[in-house]
Amino acid sequence: MTLGISGRIARATIASPLTPLMLIAALVAGLLAVATIPREEEPQISVPMVDVLVAADGLKAADAVELVTRPLEAIVKGIDGVEHVYSQTADDRVTVTVRFAVGTPEDDAALRVHERIRANFDRMPVGIPEPLIVKRGINDVAVVTLTLSPRPEAAARWRQSDVAALAEKLRLELIKVDDVGLTYVSGGAREQIRVEPDPEKLALFGVTLEQLAAKLRGANRAFLAGGVRDGGTAREATAGRTLAGMPDIGLLLLTTRDGRPVYVRDVARVVVGDAPEERRAWSFAPDADGAWTRTPAATVAVAKRGGANAVVVAEAVRARVADLQGRLIPDDVRVEVSRDYGRTADDKADELLFHLALATVSIVLLIALAIGRREAMVTLVVIPATILLTLVASWVMGYTINRVSLFALIFAIGILVDDAIVVVENIARHWAMRDGRSRAEAAVAAVAEVGNPTVVATLTVIAALLPMLFISGLMGPYMAPIPVNASAAMLFSFFVAMTVAPWLMLRLDRVRLLASAHGDAPDGGKLGRFYRRVAAPVIRDRRTAGRFLAAVGIATVLACLAFPLKAVTVKLLPFDDKSELAVMLTLPAGATLEDTERTLFAAARIAAGLPEARSAQVYAGVAAPFNFNGLVRHAYLRQSPEMGEMQLNLAPKAARGRASHAIAVDLRDRLRALPLPPGSVLKVVEVPPGPPVLATLLAEVYGPDAAARRAAAEKLKGLFARVPYIVDLDDSWAQPRPRLRIAIDQDRLEFLGVEQGAVYDAIAALLGGVPVGYSHRGAEREPIAIVVALPKDDRAWTERLAATPVPADAIPGGNRVVELGELVRVTREEGSTTLFRRDGRFADMVMAELAGDYEAPIYGMLAVDDLIRDADWGADGPPAVALHGQPRDESRVSILWDGEWEITYVTFRDMGAAFAVAILGIYILVVGQFGSFRLPLVILTPVPLTLIGIVFGHWLFGAPFTATSMIGFIALAGIIVRNSILLVDFIRHRAGAGKSLRETLLEAGAVRFKPILLTALAAMIGAATILFDPIFQGLAISLLFGLASSTALTLLVIPAVYVWMRDDGRPLMP
Repeated sequence: MTLGISGRIARATIASPLTPLMLIAALVAGLLAVATIPREEEPQISVPMVDVLVAADGLKAADAVELVTRPLEAIVKGIDGVEHVYSQTADDRVTVTVRFAVGTPEDDAALRVHERIRANFDRMPVGIPEPLIVKRGINDVAVVTLTLSPRPEAAARWRQSDVAALAEKLRLELIKVDDVGLTYVSGGAREQIRVEPDPEKLALFGVTLEQLAAKLRGANRAFLAGGVRDGGTAREATAGRTLAGMPDIGLLLLTTRDGRPVYVRDVARVVVGDAPEERRAWSFAPDADGAWTRTPAATVAVAKRGGANAVVVAEAVRARVADLQGRLIPDDVRVEVSRDYGRTADDKADELLFHLALATVSIVLLIALAIGRREAMVTLVVIPATILLTLVASWVMGYTINRVSLFALIFAIGILVDDAIVVVENIARHWAMRDGRSRAEAAVAAVAEVGNPTVVATLTVIAALLPMLFISGLMGPYMAPIPVNASAAMLFSFFVAMTVAPWLMLRLDRVRLLASAHGDAPDGGKLGRFYRRVAAPVIRDRRTAGRFLAAVGIATVLACLAFPLKAVTVKLLPFDDKSELAVMLTLPAGATLEDTERTLFAAARIAAGLPEARSAQVYAGVAAPFNFNGLVRHAYLRQSPEMGEMQLNLAPKAARGRASHAIAVDLRDRLRALPLPPGSVLKVVEVPPGPPVLATLLAEVYGPDAAARRAAAEKLKGLFARVPYIVDLDDSWAQPRPRLRIAIDQDRLEFLGVEQGAVYDAIAALLGGVPVGYSHRGAEREPIAIVVALPKDDRAWTERLAATPVPADAIPGGNRVVELGELVRVTREEGSTTLFRRDGRFADMVMAELAGDYEAPIYGMLAVDDLIRDADWGADGPPAVALHGQPRDESRVSILWDGEWEITYVTFRDMGAAFAVAILGIYILVVGQFGSFRLPLVILTPVPLTLIGIVFGHWLFGAPFTATSMIGFIALAGIIVRNSILLVDFIRHRAGAGKSLRETLLEAGAVRFKPILLTALAAMIGAATILFDPIFQGLAISLLFGLASSTALTLLVIPAVYVWMRDDGRPLMP
């Protein structure tokens, strides 16, 4: 018999001293990779987003779009790598977000935007300041957040500014930790020295706000004036000093009135305290009695550098904080680790490594029971060697240890052992023949016998997996570790099986303790006889074979009908089980910070009733530290008084009986009792299981003009509300913000000789405040800002405010000031709604989540589409609905479904294409192996049969068919074809032996039944260890039930196809 490449490899290595050295080298390299590869919870997807923030003071939204937004969009749209350009234009401000293609280096993206805008800034209108360009990427997401708050008994002694100052000191300490990236403090007002002018006293003494601010600036000045010679010593001369506090500021002389000095304290009140900023943070945690108490808080967010190990960084941060307890951090302040992706990554990695070890041991026990102890010992060496080599390859390719890469290894463990099982089982079978050959000769012959089909079978699995590497969009890099690691594992498993396995079999054959208690019968033994009893009636004649094939075909069609009948639902990815939830609140425009706080406090009290809730942080007027979901949704831009967020921390998974999604559904139901003003939006936001989107259900409305778009969007939002499982409705335009228009009377201005700039400065100082410098406090203490500003409660347009003096040059009677109220006219008006544009087109967005009977966007879309068709849209008829791509005809209203649907569409489209490429690749490989165009079609016949088991498994578990389920289906194509090849190759080898076709088929099935069953059981064992993971359950179900059904059917369908097509009553010829 010809040896082929496999036999020649086995012959060269079965007695070579290099074989054990290669094995040892593989183990050592793998262990080094395990110790070196960074650990993370999720794959780090590079989705650079660059925000271009432009101040367009005085421009209404409609004008800002034409003057600022359109030119900016045109500038950045042509940048290499830009995928989408979004813009939000409001009165006085413009935000343009440039989203780059997945995988673009983050720093390159920011540099490209910056260079392009600087090079084309001449296209911007006069008076528009240079924009602020902010890059945000995955490495800016905090891996650790630390919430500082005083203990309940000490809360009265701590102000918001005190906690914020302590948080800032802690942040400065944490940046000393190696590999720490972006750090920032969220929540808490800063301390400031505030000079609060009294408009009536300013008018009484004839002092203007500009005089007050100028005096403070001049008195708070210190600078290096030069150098002097003093007693033969050269000294630097410093002039001036900075103001120290209330006494220094209050006693500053402003002017004289009737010969009496006028000091700052005569016209203003000097206050040292919290800045009147429209942002605050609070912590809710149970006290000694178990009741939730509220204390002021501030959160330190710590990200890591790109490529750093999240576990190591998080451990170092926690250690640094523990070291600072009692020194920098007082005993009456508690530090809560409100987010720790390093610890969760480590826990997840440890859990999956345990599952990996469990799967390995289970497969080894299976081999020990089915074949023998010696073969089990070989498998015990082959599996770790292959996995460690795969980790080396993963390390070289730049992947990290995360949940997806480890799931890939667990998924691969069941198929990477296939080559070794086939080889050792065939060696054991050849040794059981006892035909006079030496053990080495029989082993080489056994390897050669299954070598060529094993090569092709291995390549078919790789051909099935590798096309998934080219899935586009966000899901591509998220799932990339699965095809990469699994393909690498298959490649390494082949070489290990052909080199190490025969060498080990030969060496362990000398160990009596490992001698097999039972040899493999050449005819298949008991399993072979069982197969004959089952298969013989199926292939008794052409008619019975045809009936069997028809029944299997009908079962496959019925399985496919489960999807349109909703017996099995579909979803991109199921919800994960996390230990955090968020509640996002947006009150109507014009709501105060206190309104936001009251609503969030009520929400926190409701959340405290959840048995799984452990603590919460409330952020009013300021964004909480953002996660990957917040990065995509731009949650860090939520900085208005009417916006707030509650971060709810849950008990660890092991300490609670419900998954976080069930808790989120419960919380959403409880929050319905919360009284909210009309126009409010309250959302329960979960950490997405995969790539995040702006909203799960998102409809973009396009049209010829703003009125048509808005009318259609409002109607569509009403249709959303009619579907019971569509929740958390929101839109992109929001309510107009109430505004106060202060217009200058130009005639009075000219008559009184008042400078227009002086009026504007007075208005800005009264309503916004004027910073005049800092009070420096020496080393280790942060300087305090000195600001001229009214108290927040006094910032209302009243007669008292209107009495503020403004300098004038032409006042009759010699008075040099005039009241502000004489120069301005004040009217109340509504601002503009926000204008949203995507890739140069105006759009209004309607957003929602899904919870209840159906949680995939496709079901919400279908329900809304039915309502759209039945609704009255007037003479123009219903809008056109698109599933993908922006509309080309903007002359009529149209709707584009986006959000999670877009990722679902792209993912399943690309997976379908990958499956087609996989089938084509497998077909070509099999044609090359067998030299026939028809035979590969027979081999591919069992592939669709996997759907019978897959659909039944999903129905049985009540699980949706997800992207990971589809990965399992695609992978099964390679695995099942591998089994088919082993069966068909044996049939071809037995051809020409003078036996009838049915006897040849029964013999092939009987002999190959055991290795095929063992490889299927090995893959099923690997899948069983991840069956209850919320994300990869679909993959496990596909492998478990798909393998169970298709393995059984493969051993019957292929013989039935042979009989149905070729049964002529004569012996089978080659």
